[in-house]
Amino acid sequence: MTLKAITVLGCTGSIGVSTLEVMRQFPDRFRARGLAAGRNVSLLARQIREFRPAVAAVLDEERAGELREALTGFHPLPEILFGVEGYEEMAADSRTDMVLSAMVGAAGLRPTLAAVKAGRSIALANKETLVAAGELVMDLAAHTGSRILPVDSEHNAIFQALQGNSLQALRRILLTASGGPFFGRSRGELERVTPEQALKHPNWSMGAKITIDSATLMNKGLEVIEACRLFDVPVDRIAVHIHPESIVHSMVEYVDGSVIAQLGIPDMKIPIAYALAYPERLPVANPRLDLFQLRNLSFYPPDEERFPCLRLAFEACRKGGDLPAVLNAANEVAVQAFLDGQLDFPGIPRTVEAVMDRHDTVSAPDLEAILAADARAREDARREILKRARDEKA
Repeated sequence: MTLKAITVLGCTGSIGVSTLEVMRQFPDRFRARGLAAGRNVSLLARQIREFRPAVAAVLDEERAGELREALTGFHPLPEILFGVEGYEEMAADSRTDMVLSAMVGAAGLRPTLAAVKAGRSIALANKETLVAAGELVMDLAAHTGSRILPVDSEHNAIFQALQGNSLQALRRILLTASGGPFFGRSRGELERVTPEQALKHPNWSMGAKITIDSATLMNKGLEVIEACRLFDVPVDRIAVHIHPESIVHSMVEYVDGSVIAQLGIPDMKIPIAYALAYPERLPVANPRLDLFQLRNLSFYPPDEERFPCLRLAFEACRKGGDLPAVLNAANEVAVQAFLDGQLDFPGIPRTVEAVMDRHDTVSAPDLEAILAADARAREDARREILKRARDEKA
C-alpha cells in the first residue's frame, strides 16, 4: 500500500491537531510531507519531532529562527520556510499528494490557491477560501484537475449524502447548526454576553474565532456561501436548521421527497478521515453513536433578528462579486475586537453590516481585486469599531 504524503496547513490549530491524530492512527496510510503553523512554534517543534516532515513553515523569519533553535539536535532537520511565500511553496510542492487546508481565516486563501494551481488534491477546512474567492478557486480547480474534498462536518456530510446521486435530482441542501451557546437567549441577554461565555461551545471543541462565529451564526452563514461554491447550488436552495444535539451533521433533500442525512458523534476526526482516505472509509478509533441513548433529535428555524450574521451572509451570497470577501474580512476584525473587549457581542453583526452597506460591490473580481476588497473592509471595520467606542464615551 502506497503512503499518501500529506501537507497540513494550520497543523497547530484544532483541525490540524485532529488531522495528525488521524495520521497517527494510520501510519501505514499517511506520512507528513509538510507542516505549517503560525505562531505556535513550541507545538510545531513537537509535531516535527514526531512526524518528521521534510518541510515546515511558520509566520515570519523571527519564528523560523525560534523553530530552528527549538529543533537543536534533531536530525534530519526539515527545510524551514516562512511567510506567505513559504506557505505557498509548501502547498504547491509536487511531492505532496494532498494538502489539508486548515489555516484560520483569509490567511488560508493564497496557500490554498497555490495548491489548486499546482493541481494538488485539497482537503478543505478553511471555509474562508471559498467564501472570499469561491468562483475563482472552483474554476481554477476545474482547469488544473485539483480535487477539493470538504472537511467541515456539514459539507462533508452533504458530500457523503450526495454519493451515488445526481445533482440534477437535488432539491435542497439542509445545513444544520448547533445554535451555539446562546440558542434561545433574548436580545437583552445577548447584549451582556462576555467572550468567556461565547467561547463555551456546548458540543464542539474549536479554535476561538470559529467558536465565536458559531455563537453569532456567522459560521453557518459562511458555510452557506461555501456550499453554494462547492456544490454549485443557488443560495435560495440552501436552508439552515438549528439542531442543538449536533448529531445530524447535514442533509440533502431530493426531488422525490427523500431526505438523506449523515449522523455521527460531534468529532472532527470522522470527516477528516473521510477526506484523507476518500473514497475509502477508515476504522477511526472514536466512540460510536449509540442511537438508543438519543433522547431527541430536534430542529428549529434560525432567528435572523437576534442573530443577523446569518441574514448578512445570505445577502452577500445573493449579491456575489467581492461582497462575500468583505463580509468575511469585516467579521474577522469584529470578532477579534470582541475577544479583545473592544466590542460587545451585538456589535459584531452591526460592524459587519455597516461595512457591507458602504461597499461598492465589484461583480467579477480577480484575485487582486478580492485581496484589495479584503484590505479595505478590514480598515473600514477598524474605523467603525473606533467610532462606536468614541460615541459610547461621548
